[in-house]
Amino acid sequence: MKLKSLKELRRPPSQEVALAPLPREMKIRRLALEKAFALNRAVRKLFQESFEWYGFTLGRREEPEIVVDIGLPRNDDNLAEFTRVGAERIAAFQEALPPHLVVNGWVHSHGSLELQAFSGIDAANQAVVLDYVTSLLKRPVAKREVVIQDLVLLTEEGLNHNALSRGSVTLVTDVAVGRARLWETVLGGFCYALVVGDDGWHRQEIHYLRQGLLTGRREVSHREAELEILEWAPGECLEEGALLEEVREKLSPVRYRLEKLERV
Repeated sequence: MKLKSLKELRRPPSQEVALAPLPREMKIRRLALEKAFALNRAVRKLFQESFEWYGFTLGRREEPEIVVDIGLPRNDDNLAEFTRVGAERIAAFQEALPPHLVVNGWVHSHGSLELQAFSGIDAANQAVVLDYVTSLLKRPVAKREVVIQDLVLLTEEGLNHNALSRGSVTLVTDVAVGRARLWETVLGGFCYALVVGDDGWHRQEIHYLRQGLLTGRREVSHREAELEILEWAPGECLEEGALLEEVREKLSPVRYRLEKLERV
């Protein structure tokens, strides 16, 4: 057989069939967005200075694509330049939530910093949040063909040591099969990332994790997202006085700078 090009030697790409979509835009209640900026105001009022802080975006279990509120956990330390998110904090916060609510992402502030985007430190925090949130919200999103080179098909009657020594993967059936294709379920999940600043700006992304149930193949990606703001629900209101007390209790401002520590 004569090959016209080396492309003919390539293995055919695996096929994939979509089962369920993941969100492509971030939907958020007006209450939750206003709460993020109110937390910034509370920080400045209490400490007369801006510090980074983080919280979690919350959704309803039956509709996790919509952010209905923001929860403020106890932050381990808050500096002007960064804050850290710990997996144990996420787990503890989720366990304390009412059963109908679930963490579907995180929100943090850049305070008065000029950086109006996500930073490298944010990316490290994001990886922690993504792993935890997708463990709660993952669902079948696709079926993907597993392309196997040198697949051997056997029957139960023909199962023996010599037969099993052949091929890279062996599929055993009760009756003779001439051809087989193997498809795995791909589980997928998402989490939101929202960053806000003292001047009223905000940026948001959606991060995705997909994993093959059979192969274990992981795919992590993200995209900038449009923000769809849903208006106030009946009876919703923002209690800024209560937020002040919550900030006082849960934030731990650190007023030194890293460069000062390096000199000590």
